[in-house]
Amino acid sequence: MHALVSKLGLGAAQFGLDGSPGGRGRSPQAEVREMLALAARAGVRILDTGAASGHAESILGLALPRPAPFRVTVKAPRGDRGADHVEAQIRAALARLDLEGADTVVVQSAGDLFSPSGLAMWDRLGELRDSGLFRRIGISAYASDDPAGLARRFRPDVIQAPASLLDQRLLTDGSLAAIKDLGIEVHLRSIFLNGLLFLPPDRLPSEIRGASARLSRARRLIAEGRSDPLQAALGFALSRPEADAVIVGAATHAELAAVIAAAASPLPDLDWDDMALDDPQALDRPRWVAA
Repeated sequence: MHALVSKLGLGAAQFGLDGSPGGRGRSPQAEVREMLALAARAGVRILDTGAASGHAESILGLALPRPAPFRVTVKAPRGDRGADHVEAQIRAALARLDLEGADTVVVQSAGDLFSPSGLAMWDRLGELRDSGLFRRIGISAYASDDPAGLARRFRPDVIQAPASLLDQRLLTDGSLAAIKDLGIEVHLRSIFLNGLLFLPPDRLPSEIRGASARLSRARRLIAEGRSDPLQAALGFALSRPEADAVIVGAATHAELAAVIAAAASPLPDLDWDDMALDDPQALDRPRWVAA
C-alpha cells in the first residue's frame, strides 16, 4: 500500500447513483461495486457517503463489500426539525446502507449548530456515539465558519474543512494545525476547488476572471515542474502534515483509477506557496458552481 494513497478517502457524492447508466454502459450498481473494489485494493480506508439520496444509499448498500473494508462516514440531516428527526433520518440512512452503525457522523452545516435546535442535535449525536452507533462525530465547515473556533467550542472528533493547492487559507493562518493540536482528526475536502484548476482560461466564469492570471501562472508552474494539475492538487493535499485524510470524489471507475494513480506518483517538485489564490470570489464557496 502506498503511504499517501492510504490517506485518501473516497467521497460518494459523485457516484453515478441516480438511476442513469454507469461508466462503459453498465448499471450504477455495477459501476459502484467495481469502484469500491478498486478503492479497497488500493488501500483507501474512508468512504464518505456525502448527502446521498435514499435511492443512492440503497445502491451503495448493495454494492458495499462485506465485511465493509472502509470506515464509513454519513452526514446528519439538517437539524431544524429537531433531534428526534435527525436520529430517525440517520437510522434510516444506515438501514439503506445495510449497516448496523458507521465510523463517523458529520454535521453538514456548521450553521446548524447555532440554530435553536442546534445544541439538542449535537447532544443527541453525542448520545448516539456513546451508545455505539458511531465511533465519532464531526463537523463539516467552510473557511468562513472559523473551523478552529468550532473545534474549540464543540470538541468534535473530526473536522472536515476545505484546503487545496489554490485555497491555502486554513493552512497559512494555522487553523488546521490548531485543530490537530486539540487531538481532533482533520479531513481535507474540496481539494480541487470545484475543478477550477482544470478549467481552461476561456471557460472561467465571469465572476472569477480576476483570478485568471494567478490560475494561468499556477498551471504554467505545474507544467514546468513536469507534473499535471491532478498530480499537483493531490500531492499538495496528501503531503500536508495537518491532514489525516483527504476526501476525493470520483464519478466513474476510470476517474477513481486516475486519482489513485496520481496519488501513488512521486510528489512533484513544486513551490506550493507560489500557487495559492487570494481572490475571495474564487475561494469563498463560489456561486458559479453547484453547492
